Amino acid sequence: MRKLIAGIAAASLALALSACGGTNANKTAGGSEGTAAASEVDVVSWWSAGSEKDGYNALQEVFKTQNGGIKFVNQAISGGGGSQAKQKLQADLAAKNPPDTYQAHAGAELSADIAAGYLQDVSPLYDEFKLRDAFPKDLVDRVTVDGKIYSVPSNIHRANVVWVSKAALDKAGIDPTKAPADLDAWLADMQKLRAAGVQYPLAVGMAWTQLELLETTLIADLGADNYNKLMAGDLKWDDASVTKAFTHFDKLMKFADPKFFGEDWEPAMTGVIKGDGTQAYSVMGDWTPPAFHAAKKTYNQDFFAWPVPGTNGVFDFLADSFTLPVGAKHPDGTKAWLKTISSKEGQIAFNKIKGSIPARSDLAADEISQFSKYQQDAMKSFKSDKIVSSIAHGAALPITVTEAMNSSLGKYSGGSIDIAGLQKEFAAAATK
Repeated sequence: MRKLIAGIAAASLALALSACGGTNANKTAGGSEGTAAASEVDVVSWWSAGSEKDGYNALQEVFKTQNGGIKFVNQAISGGGGSQAKQKLQADLAAKNPPDTYQAHAGAELSADIAAGYLQDVSPLYDEFKLRDAFPKDLVDRVTVDGKIYSVPSNIHRANVVWVSKAALDKAGIDPTKAPADLDAWLADMQKLRAAGVQYPLAVGMAWTQLELLETTLIADLGADNYNKLMAGDLKWDDASVTKAFTHFDKLMKFADPKFFGEDWEPAMTGVIKGDGTQAYSVMGDWTPPAFHAAKKTYNQDFFAWPVPGTNGVFDFLADSFTLPVGAKHPDGTKAWLKTISSKEGQIAFNKIKGSIPARSDLAADEISQFSKYQQDAMKSFKSDKIVSSIAHGAALPITVTEAMNSSLGKYSGGSIDIAGLQKEFAAAATK
């Protein structure tokens, strides 16, 4: 990540100078620039529907309890898994009209904003809120850039999860509790399902869901260490091991129904969620359980979850986080918001509903017991597994790279390039 940001910083110097506005960039986190610094906080997010919205509402209630004198202004923007919010946000940041704080995926997604001088270092808040003790070292390391930290995580998600419909697997006599040993064994099971009448056993949606599937095939075929090397630029995208992963991805996509390639994650995996036997699997992050619960389905009974075959012992990490922009009108309001989202009360209230796990690792046994069985398992995995960063969700590569990759996946799933062309375009995007 440091290599990526160094390169972006060199390319963004002129923008950074204009965005920083002289000494404005040197304000400390929680400083008093702007007017009525603690009277309100304007928050941009994409949590506008479903369990995300419900969790966000619970988080706001904690904020109001902890900060009764500060007005919370919800500026949530819906659409495209956050893409609409990000487009509007970039325009506002470039125009030097930032919100008080905005949601972003922790990690490389913020690299361009850091290089452009849009964000303040919030490291002092980590010390003030004692977050270096509360957050796992792996997490703190992944949000640290050259000794500075630019966002505060509200949660942790896992991306390399297969959600399994028992109803579909029953048709082919496949045990839903046991993950196949590797991708080839998984493909063999999909062929069995197709022979049993499940024509499209794998649920796949729009480009970003395809990117999540592809990154997990990379993890499965490369292993955690080589996947991390690929993200760092120390393994080439045309390496034979990478080609093997792209070939596996191509085979997997042939078991997905093309009619869903324009749909977001939830409508794309409706058959898995409903358990109607039309779909067997979906590779999706662990924000999905609330959708199953809404459909009256029970974990480890109607639906199951296991790591993508070949990725057992690896945790494909992403985290939602919030920032303190340079020029925020209410920085003390932002500081209060960042304190709430990182507090035990805030993280428990939010994550219990959203389906993710708290970023904090200092929860007591009675606090952990408030979470679902799946979430408790995920907490254990995050502590013990090797950690890698998600491409699709902004943790591994800068946003301009992932946008280019999503564009290439649109061409691939639309039939205008083949799998070799997709790999070549990914290599070009990563090089840029």
